[in-house]
Amino acid sequence: MPFYHDLKTYDADDQYPDKQSWIASRLLALRHDLKEAILDRRRPNSLIIGSWNIRAFDDGIPRLDESYHYLAEIIAAFDICAIQEVKSDLGPLKRLLRLLGPNWSYFVSDVSTHRGGNNERMAFVYNQDKVIFRHLIGEIVLDNVDLVAGNQIARSPFFAAFQADWFRFCLCSAHIIYGKGAGARETRSQEIRAITRMLVEKAKKEDQVYILVGDMNIESLDGPIMQALRDSEMVIPSFPPTNLSGDKHYDQIAFTDKGMAERKTRLLRAGAFDWRRAVFGPYPAHGVADLGIGNDLVSRVSDAVNTAHYEGQNLRQRAAVGRPPYADFRRMYRTWMTYEMSDHLPVWIEIEIDYSDEYLARFL
Repeated sequence: MPFYHDLKTYDADDQYPDKQSWIASRLLALRHDLKEAILDRRRPNSLIIGSWNIRAFDDGIPRLDESYHYLAEIIAAFDICAIQEVKSDLGPLKRLLRLLGPNWSYFVSDVSTHRGGNNERMAFVYNQDKVIFRHLIGEIVLDNVDLVAGNQIARSPFFAAFQADWFRFCLCSAHIIYGKGAGARETRSQEIRAITRMLVEKAKKEDQVYILVGDMNIESLDGPIMQALRDSEMVIPSFPPTNLSGDKHYDQIAFTDKGMAERKTRLLRAGAFDWRRAVFGPYPAHGVADLGIGNDLVSRVSDAVNTAHYEGQNLRQRAAVGRPPYADFRRMYRTWMTYEMSDHLPVWIEIEIDYSDEYLARFL
């Protein structure tokens, strides 16, 4: 559970007089939705792995204080989470970790400054009460025969080895290159094929399961980019669309179930978490019925209330960094809120990690 003690400091903010109440109310709604979607049905002795492309975290106008609380609340529902689009300044990531609490730790990759890298890092944040780091970390470097159009992958996939109970695994985070046109889609397919081929080969030689997570920029489940992932023969759970328009399957998780690993894993559940019903909105299906919850502590607000509430805060944000106000904040609201949260939904899987029955059965 994240820390909430920062809320006590917000009562002195005379430019945001209802700040404590507003954030607490949104957090209660978010906690309700996370419990309903993920936590209440969690099995004992399982592992929940998340992956989230948090948009430009953080190289633009600084996020609102409350956004860090919402990000932390969601990530705390996972035991370990890969984050894509972390930028060069690690201050925002460290602030997020402070809210998650002292039992959380993190690793980051270097900034990708080369062509197509978009000055991004990748990060793993993990709950040390649930996951142990196994002192192996690195980036995937392709053999010459696997180079994509003669080049390494634009944003080098980042991997690290962990253990949870009996389960040894290597988590590999990727942010596949984006672009429009047939050539760009072919490059995306080649990057996915090169990464998965290497992970599958490693799984044949090493006693650990390889798990690939991240923003694969997969537009369609029927297209060649998704087919490249399927051709790996890794286990690929079914996820709903993860862009906010609800028509792209950008984010995926896949894992090996063959190879040398003595203890394979079993998929228990998988999903994408839509935070928009609780924070910021606009929630795609919002209506009068959606605002009720049947819980005295949990309340919803309409999209119109959200927009009106944040208009003044956005004016304050932009003035603080010398930016002029939006000409039409209501028209820009949907874009603005993606820089507070993200333009992606996080995806997650729950997998089995307790193999004690099978181990003991050996001695019968």
